[in-house]
Amino acid sequence: MTNDLPDFDLKTRLYIGGEWKDSSDRLTFEVTNPATSQVIASVASATPQDGLAALDAAQAAFAGWSQRQPRERAEILRKAFELIIQYKEQLARLITIENGKALPDSRAEVAYAAEFFRWNAEEAVRNIGEVSKAPSSGARMLVHHKPAGIAVLVTPWNYPAAMGTRKIAPALAAGCPVVIKPASETPLTMLALMPLLEAAGVPAGVVNVLPSRQAGPLVDTLLHDPRVRVVSFTGSTEVGRKLLHSAADNVITPAMELGGNAPFVVLSDADVDAAVEGALVAKMRNLGEACTAANRFYIHDSLYDEFAGKLATRMAALKVGNGLHEGVEVGALVNAHTRNKVVGLVDDALSRGAKVLCGGKIIDGEGLFYTPTVLVDVSDDAQCFREEIFGPVAALTRFSSEDDLVRRCNDTEYGLIAYIYTRNMRRGLALSEQLDFGMIGLNRGLVSDPAAPFGGMKQSGIGREGAHVGMMEFLETQYVSVEW
Repeated sequence: MTNDLPDFDLKTRLYIGGEWKDSSDRLTFEVTNPATSQVIASVASATPQDGLAALDAAQAAFAGWSQRQPRERAEILRKAFELIIQYKEQLARLITIENGKALPDSRAEVAYAAEFFRWNAEEAVRNIGEVSKAPSSGARMLVHHKPAGIAVLVTPWNYPAAMGTRKIAPALAAGCPVVIKPASETPLTMLALMPLLEAAGVPAGVVNVLPSRQAGPLVDTLLHDPRVRVVSFTGSTEVGRKLLHSAADNVITPAMELGGNAPFVVLSDADVDAAVEGALVAKMRNLGEACTAANRFYIHDSLYDEFAGKLATRMAALKVGNGLHEGVEVGALVNAHTRNKVVGLVDDALSRGAKVLCGGKIIDGEGLFYTPTVLVDVSDDAQCFREEIFGPVAALTRFSSEDDLVRRCNDTEYGLIAYIYTRNMRRGLALSEQLDFGMIGLNRGLVSDPAAPFGGMKQSGIGREGAHVGMMEFLETQYVSVEW
């Protein structure tokens, strides 16, 4: 293991029923640091058999956890929040080491991840039903919400802590046990959270963690077990479709946060400097490896050259390097596949007439680095306008007609998030309503918040995470008809 690891006891085995266990077939896989290509750790690789053992543990824990008073569950979640904040720096370093992102991004992620426990500690005591009188029969209608059952959680590598806590916290608030399969590129952060949840008072079996390189067979086994009642997935639309097929066999409730293709719109009356600052956040947060990252930049003709020049100046000044080093703002991409995809998308855009204002290069040497890049005059048929870039590349094009702008923004199968910059709030709100996206950043480059409903339209997902509805994804509504 590398000496860069934080100074706490790092677990690398499966976490089932509150115990650390080897894989049933004794297989392991290596986790590497994208900035150095060094092996960080060897981690147990869960099998379908291990998945069934995790379901056994979750089922055994379900009754006790669901019957706890809401306030008891809330206090445990609140303690989890406090412990994560206490170990913020160690967790941030671990995220940077296994994911590659710069420490400022990792610190922000840990704070964000912890906040889901604090928010859902408050939501746990607000599982509120209703009583009403049936208009025709006069019977009383009692409606309440009960825990759905075991939830299977499948999380991506881009936010190793936050994508897990955004699912774990509301599930636990609702009274549901979980089995979580973290991404094989970044399993260490989720494993590192388990001792903190134990210390907070989460009982054995309520949270189970199964790192695995056999993700397909493992998750398919879980979803074909009748004890599983919810599947929550964050990742690509392609994988989401496959999970929906598997979930359909047992009619498992799906919660899907899938791909994005976010337009970033700068209207003719926008404050260019504010738009550039917002663009840096929307594009370069997490070095572009986010489903919420601005993907297509539509800039009004009258502001195009000014915006492009200022954005390129700011992007070119960003410091690239090992995310653990002081002052680094842009770390390494998570794996070779991701970097190769970025290279291919840039090459494709250039072949269709785009030009490079800054960047556009692999950085030689060890590590998976790519220079922050601004492309101008990108055509609408470029691949980077049709799919997620997932890297530090801003692709710009012009528009003059607002009606044409709406058509171009909506011309995608995705509908997760869009960004708009304008000085006219009425104009911005009117445009927001015309865009088929689940979230809008109006004069803001950052919209994610545990108190807000996160999710998309079309093929960007099903359901919402965060806000009160996040907990509702793990609850079943029951109606009782009674007379008195």
